[in-house]
Amino acid sequence: MAEHHGHHGHGGQMTPEQQKQMIEQEIRLAKNLGQIKHKIIVMSGKGGVGKSTVAANIAETLQKLGYATGILDADIHGPNIPKMLGVDLYGEAFNEYQFNVFKELTESAMAKETFESEEEKGEFIKAKQEEYSNSLFPVKTVSGLKVMSMAFLLQSIDTPIIWRGPQKTGAIKQLISDANWGPLDFLIIDNPPGTGDEPLTVLQTIPDADAVIMVTTPNVVSQEDVLKCVKMVGMMNIDKIGLIENMAYYVCPHCDEKLHIFGEGNGKAFAEEMEIEYLGDLPIEEAVSNSPNKDAVISVLNPDDEVSKRFKEIALEIKEKFC
Repeated sequence: MAEHHGHHGHGGQMTPEQQKQMIEQEIRLAKNLGQIKHKIIVMSGKGGVGKSTVAANIAETLQKLGYATGILDADIHGPNIPKMLGVDLYGEAFNEYQFNVFKELTESAMAKETFESEEEKGEFIKAKQEEYSNSLFPVKTVSGLKVMSMAFLLQSIDTPIIWRGPQKTGAIKQLISDANWGPLDFLIIDNPPGTGDEPLTVLQTIPDADAVIMVTTPNVVSQEDVLKCVKMVGMMNIDKIGLIENMAYYVCPHCDEKLHIFGEGNGKAFAEEMEIEYLGDLPIEEAVSNSPNKDAVISVLNPDDEVSKRFKEIALEIKEKFC
């Protein structure tokens, strides 16, 4: 994947070939994103606040509610979404998956045609290969949720990505433009934390996002970092912003008392202060942190769990307030 996007000549000059590739990428981008009704970007000011857990659960919840949903893991250095959703394919296994999807699509298209000769059939297959030459087919979870991630393009889970800015932004743009989602009701984009190159690239590449959802914890440092993110999103002229306060409390299994491990946050007041929508809080639960070991998220493993019910409320809230 990294080969497709080098530096564009010296001093910003692009060769005609690079210009052609860039125009073709823009066309693919418009075509792929044009089939998606609603795009929701999930962000956080810092790592470790459970942003990917929130993004994955919201995506699976929307899929379960009957909406065709996809999730794009735009984190280059820590692409955890496939592991969380139980679809961690790497290298050769992902290539095989790609071939099988292409084969299925081509065979179903061929079934609708009548061919006069083998040569005509060969030409048809060749045309399909050309049509899908830049396509990356998202991997489906058991529920039908479509997943695309940088992780799929690595040889193994422990392969580090040691890239500088231009390579990372090029890779993200390519992931967005080449993922062949097909028609979707929702695409959830799990953005890397912070306000650097990668989150900025996602915001610039998807300027028509329906909403940006900020994930924070009841902690002054986390909230200060979220404030920076909110200002950054505002600078991009996106004004539909929501806040979710994760790890807000812990319910004691013995006495049902609510314990505020990270201090008593006030997500609602914090959201009002920033003039953004408050979407609710989520408790800390052992079942949530254990779920990746079971190859699925809590809303799939246990729909009746308190956290799963909260995710359903939040997903419906997002739909109602922003879509």
